[in-house]
Amino acid sequence: MSADTTIVVADDHPLFRGALRGAVEAILPGARIIEANGLDALTALLDREAEVDLVLLDLTMPGVQGFSGLIYLRAQHPAIPVVIVSANEDPVVIRRALDFGAAGFIPKSLDIDQIGEAVRQVLAGGNWSPPDIALTASEDKETAELMRRLATLTPQQVRVLMMLSEGLLNKQIAYELGVSEATVKAHVSAILQKLGVESRTQAVIVSSRIGATLKPPAGVD
Repeated sequence: MSADTTIVVADDHPLFRGALRGAVEAILPGARIIEANGLDALTALLDREAEVDLVLLDLTMPGVQGFSGLIYLRAQHPAIPVVIVSANEDPVVIRRALDFGAAGFIPKSLDIDQIGEAVRQVLAGGNWSPPDIALTASEDKETAELMRRLATLTPQQVRVLMMLSEGLLNKQIAYELGVSEATVKAHVSAILQKLGVESRTQAVIVSSRIGATLKPPAGVD
């Protein structure tokens, strides 16, 4: 851990971005801190920045649905540790975040000193989760298998699944991603195969069941 460390704070609330910045600056006064207020801004930033040492990621901000942002980042940028920062302190949510590859989970209720200690531990190569929250219970077999299947999706397939959960049609997804409709159809087929389901609706339902995406909107088929 050094003063030239680069940390990205991804949260759509300016006040909390400021609190995270303060916590990081307290332990790394010379750190370079970059802010992003949504997934699109975050992905563009990571594509542009050659050296990022840590991402602090909110679970609820524009473009992020449950764990989908985390799953996407772990697939697209596996070398960059991601720490979830969330107001949700449910042990199930914390455990699933860690199972999906988060290097840590910081509740927003922590004070600046505690946040700083969590960041310090992750930057040193460790993992961090709230010591006062028990994470001993294991997932049932079906949930564990679904999580394993979701982790096999490519970054682009994760984005397609996120857009499916928003109710977008293939042509709309193609426009958003800048690809052909045939490419989107191929991604959808691959998603169905990897998740072991037969329809777009089923794919969104099973992924939303463990908080990976939104619940399917009415009219999705």
